[in-house]
Amino acid sequence: MVLVGAGPRASGLLERIAANAPDLHGGPVEVHLVDPFAAGSGRVWRHEQSPLLRMNSMAEDVTMFTDESVVCEGPVRPGPSLAEWAADPSTVDLDPAVRAELAAMAPTSFPSRRVQSAYLKWFHRKAVAALPAGSSVHVHPAKAVRLTGSAQVRQRVWLAGRSEPLVADVVVLSLGHLDTEPAPEHLKTADYAAEHGLTYLPPDYTADADLSSVPAGADVVVRGLGLAFVDLAVLLAEGRGGRFAPDGDGLRYLPSGREPRLHVGSRRGVPYHSKTGYRLRGEPPGAPVFFVAAELLAGGGEIDFRRDAWPLMAKEIAHGYYRELFTGHPSRVSSPWAEFSARFAELDWYSAEMRELERSAVPRDADVLDFERLDRPIDGLTFATPEAFQEFLLGYVRADVERRSSSEHSADLGAFLALLGVYGQLAVLAASGRLVGEDGWWHGFFSYLASGPPPDRLEELLALARAGVVSFLGADMWVEEADGLFLAGSASVPGHVVRARGLIEARLPVHTLEHTADPLLRSLAAAGEVSDVRGLVGVSADDSRLLDASGAPHPRRFAVGPYTSNKAYAAFARPRTNAPAFRQNDEVARSLLRFLAATEVDESVA
Repeated sequence: MVLVGAGPRASGLLERIAANAPDLHGGPVEVHLVDPFAAGSGRVWRHEQSPLLRMNSMAEDVTMFTDESVVCEGPVRPGPSLAEWAADPSTVDLDPAVRAELAAMAPTSFPSRRVQSAYLKWFHRKAVAALPAGSSVHVHPAKAVRLTGSAQVRQRVWLAGRSEPLVADVVVLSLGHLDTEPAPEHLKTADYAAEHGLTYLPPDYTADADLSSVPAGADVVVRGLGLAFVDLAVLLAEGRGGRFAPDGDGLRYLPSGREPRLHVGSRRGVPYHSKTGYRLRGEPPGAPVFFVAAELLAGGGEIDFRRDAWPLMAKEIAHGYYRELFTGHPSRVSSPWAEFSARFAELDWYSAEMRELERSAVPRDADVLDFERLDRPIDGLTFATPEAFQEFLLGYVRADVERRSSSEHSADLGAFLALLGVYGQLAVLAASGRLVGEDGWWHGFFSYLASGPPPDRLEELLALARAGVVSFLGADMWVEEADGLFLAGSASVPGHVVRARGLIEARLPVHTLEHTADPLLRSLAAAGEVSDVRGLVGVSADDSRLLDASGAPHPRRFAVGPYTSNKAYAAFARPRTNAPAFRQNDEVARSLLRFLAATEVDESVA
């Protein structure tokens, strides 16, 4: 078999192939891994990136192993989380800086991406070693450019710079995050920048972007306040020689003089919420009870996101939030959890009766969960001067760091854990092909609420703002091209306009099949051998077999990853969360092993 893409998703598949092979295949397998980046870590988690870049998950919240929570046909094979592995990495040859970081790391630390790279490479070697006796694994540090072969014959995978193809019974596309061709508006902006001698960086993976073109001391507009912006600020500040020093209860930034001045805004106008730094104080979470994909799918017909899914999702998240509030902080509520939860279960989330239940049982407004206020926290607020808005937003960020660092607010963690359960259920709905009306809002809201930076990154952002390296523009940000410059402002400070010589899109490229830059997918699309499902690569809902343009599954081709209609984003997961990617890996591994076993029987008979 050939796996195109050798990052952590491919390693997870290899682990599931090894776990399931004794029951479904028995004999050895020959595997070819195709990826220009190192096997195990792949592009995103490669060691060769700035040591300043970190994960936005705590070490104890990262695992590549299935556990008792994972609902799959294949055998569960538990193993250490990143934190558990870090306690004894003695069998691994490590970079000295990585080894030093591991020695100082706690389970609640947010490790560097290079530490995660080491863990992923270790897991990969372990997965390869577990394959059936006699198996072989060949690594090809190249890019796959073409795939040929009908359903009846072995497949041929053509690699860049190689005249002969790899030949295999089955092919799995485990491509990970992909580049896309620049959108027309980005090409237009790039032309404008070139004409006027300005700096423009379109959407990109921050670790891959060439930031050398961003001049020191220049005013640069940044569009986006998510994780891509956090990485950008790190690389343009500390990455250029600046440093942070303790200053009372916070930090002070000591500039190198090589930093630009970043003027940043977004639609929402505030940074992503900090990750929580505490554990639950009340009852542990359970499986989703209100938003259950199987129950929605049993109804038949299309499932509209706003009408059918979101009210149940909101109720599920609120249930997790209130369970922790009532069981972890009983002094802040006026009724027992059993009484509240029984009535809660009877009511629609958006009903007047639900609002009355909240008012009667949760005395403090600050403890009531309000999704609309969470989503757009500064809507309707305006400020007379940019200085007044800066002070307001610095206070907002400071309050967020304090909230996410104090277990008095552990109900937020209850909501976060419920969000993870909801995320997995929504992936099942999306894979069914019956979910309509989701315009991307959910993924943005999820990321903003649950996938933000470590709290100390926001502490650093506050220090950068106080040092004048970062200034905040506000909500509903706008950017115009005029007077040979980039002009920017927002609804938060009417009349205030920044004039800048640079513009950076601090967001990841949105991959679609129509505009993919991946040569293999482009060739399949041109040949009509892949289907476009709302911009995603179409795969079958049950086992992720690649669908051709007519919607027919190819028995010898599979595809997994965020670019597919069965998208399960994370290749690794928080332990004990029944991670969608782990379940999907098991399904794919079992399907391809059954195919290989049947093919060998047919060939032996023939």
